[in-house]
Amino acid sequence: MQRMDPPDAVQRLGRLDVCAVSDAIDKLGLKGGASGLDQRASTRRIAGRVLTMRLVAKDQAPPQAGVPRHLGTTAIEAAHRGDIIVVEQRSGIEAGSWGGILSLAAKVRGIAGVICDGLVRDIDEARHYDFPVYARGLTARTARGRIVEAANDGPVTIGDVIVNAGDYAIADASGVVFVRAADIERLLDAAEAIVAREAAMAKSLLAGSPVSQVMGADYEHMLVGSPR
Repeated sequence: MQRMDPPDAVQRLGRLDVCAVSDAIDKLGLKGGASGLDQRASTRRIAGRVLTMRLVAKDQAPPQAGVPRHLGTTAIEAAHRGDIIVVEQRSGIEAGSWGGILSLAAKVRGIAGVICDGLVRDIDEARHYDFPVYARGLTARTARGRIVEAANDGPVTIGDVIVNAGDYAIADASGVVFVRAADIERLLDAAEAIVAREAAMAKSLLAGSPVSQVMGADYEHMLVGSPR
């Protein structure tokens, strides 16, 4: 994956929260929010560049040359420190799309976390390692003999969002948002403006202003009127 980060983009994204980024997505008329991917391990917010992995049922596996590799290992070894691995597992098969050894390997590699549109297992291990895992659900069932890795660094579907390698992701207890690489700079500008506005509102509340005044018409229309 070729990396062409705008200066400080990951650091700027990491200073935000998911709700501010979601509001900026709305303000710019973009798409990126994915619901139902709950914080399963660690309460730390994650933000970073995306590597992608798509899993399919074993009987849909593409032809493979050479020695088989366990799912997830290619992405972990390709990742840079601070990256986020994003996994599509929409086969309908109950099987873990991520597990404990992968969490440890990713932690050692310096990967920020994993986001799985599917089930994960060994979650107690991920919690022990304080490795952030966001997933659709939990299971004890292994992937072996059930699902396989079909592709890395290609487009994946997470919820109803198409995510590409090199895009950005941010996740916390409120949810998960993806940002296309082409949109990151204007998204960050919009989100930072929203955060500054809300900080001023909090200051007004602490100074004694009534909440109905602070959250008045200007606040209600804060996300309206920006170009797509």
